[in-house]
Amino acid sequence: MVPKILVVDDEVDACEVVSNYLSRRGYSVITAAGPNEALSKLLREKPALVLLDIHLPGMDGIECLRRIKKLDKEVLVIMVTCVTDIDIAKQALELGAIDYLTKPLNFSTLETTISNYLYLRVLNEFN
Repeated sequence: MVPKILVVDDEVDACEVVSNYLSRRGYSVITAAGPNEALSKLLREKPALVLLDIHLPGMDGIECLRRIKKLDKEVLVIMVTCVTDIDIAKQALELGAIDYLTKPLNFSTLETTISNYLYLRVLNEFN
């Protein structure tokens, strides 16, 4: 089964670039341009992992993370942002995010991070 990843970013070009990169690596990718669309797609598509931008229109990524975790405690969430803020990173991790990456994304690091967390999730399911 191909892991499904939901990419949430209000920058359409950023969503497209990340989606294309991950699709070429064998992942099934869904995109959302905002938090409400992301929450809807989370319920409908059941992704294994969410790449969630911090700065979103209408609802910031931290609040979206809270709502995601209420809807699906098991989904893996990696926060993505162009701002390095230790307090926000700490808050995101306390709310259940598994990692915090900064933009511009290093695609090699992104791919390694995603594959490592998905691999660990599979291992945990068997133990």
